[in-house]
Amino acid sequence: MNRNQVLPQVQLSAEAIALKKVDFCAPQSYQGAGFLTMTDMPRLAKEASSVKPGDGFAWQMETHFEDSPGIEPRQILDLALKGCLHLVCQRCLQDCAVNLDEKRRFVFVATEAEADDYPLEDEVQEPLVASQHFNLLETIEDEVLLSLPLIPKHPEGFCEPHATVFGLEDEDEGSNEPENPFNILKNMKKNS
Repeated sequence: MNRNQVLPQVQLSAEAIALKKVDFCAPQSYQGAGFLTMTDMPRLAKEASSVKPGDGFAWQMETHFEDSPGIEPRQILDLALKGCLHLVCQRCLQDCAVNLDEKRRFVFVATEAEADDYPLEDEVQEPLVASQHFNLLETIEDEVLLSLPLIPKHPEGFCEPHATVFGLEDEDEGSNEPENPFNILKNMKKNS
């Protein structure tokens, strides 16, 4: 008999506060979906250059137990994130909408030591330590932060580099040459 058929499935609340304490040690599976605004994720809000209406992330999660030969079934968390936030474009230094659409898979383990011993070469799923007060909201925010581009920028052709950033002069400024500061010294020497 499959363990998933026997265990109850709990529907998580979409409220951010309900995601701060989820009991992943209980013998049940979970599913849930909702939308988190930037105010729900303060560390992410600090990274944003501005907050526009609609900025935030839709999340969807589901857990199930996976049988493995020789070991007790492990709980798997599938997490999907989709949303938008604004960062500073590194080409034009203006607001740039960054859209993310990420899917992650995690396996719950019992201890930190077990998480540390988890094979690094497993790129399909990452370990998370299960607890009775697991902060799913923090995990969602962590995954969004890890998904942000290192160098945010508009797509090619959508912004113009700012002329003064790259040492380029405007056409009007090129005609007015600054006075040589050493001319004053030259005139002082002549007068002595």
